[in-house]
Amino acid sequence: MALVPCQVLHAAILLSYCSILCNYKAIDMPAHQTYGGSWKFLTFIDLVIQAVFFGICVLTDLSSLLTRGNDSQEQERQLKKLISLRDWMMAVLAFPVGVFVVTMFWSIYIYDRELVYPKLLDNFIPAWLNHGMHTTVLPFVLIEMRTTHHQYPSRSCGLAAVCTFAVGYILWVCWIHHVTGVWVYPLLEHLSPGVKIIFFAAVTVVINIFYLVGEVLNNYIWDTQK
Repeated sequence: MALVPCQVLHAAILLSYCSILCNYKAIDMPAHQTYGGSWKFLTFIDLVIQAVFFGICVLTDLSSLLTRGNDSQEQERQLKKLISLRDWMMAVLAFPVGVFVVTMFWSIYIYDRELVYPKLLDNFIPAWLNHGMHTTVLPFVLIEMRTTHHQYPSRSCGLAAVCTFAVGYILWVCWIHHVTGVWVYPLLEHLSPGVKIIFFAAVTVVINIFYLVGEVLNNYIWDTQK
């Protein structure tokens, strides 16, 4: 796809995420006033990740246009740093976390929505905003993977980074429970301590699998793996 259409695409998706974040933060929900605020929800963290990622995509596009036909080595170095950061975020955060949020949310929602998204939330969050947080993330990240080639880090470094993020968030959830006595997600209230450990381990494995899926998909689309 040509550079200009990609620029427009990145800018449009970035504006979409900014709108979703602003509308979500404007909602006066009791959960936003408790310990951890919005940052205790993986959905919100993912929205921030996606917004930052597409913001970097826009900066990369602009930098690429500005350096076109320019022989400045310093600008070339800065552009390469931006591209490396963009590719790293796509590989380690935007794709695996985004796909994880969408698949886990709708899987649990279909089984029993009260475990992850109680019906009470319908009074605060409109349907379009719910889909903006839990549905459109997947097509956006797939479109990005199809339109832009991303250089993945070494598999060991990539998996280590994904594991660090997953374990960090699990510890954050446990800390919130330690402070407030309430689990972030109602699902965890129904699990025994032993089952919680198995669940957290399974979550970490799943998000690592999504990292590998992203790597394989990227290689398949761009034919970088012979």
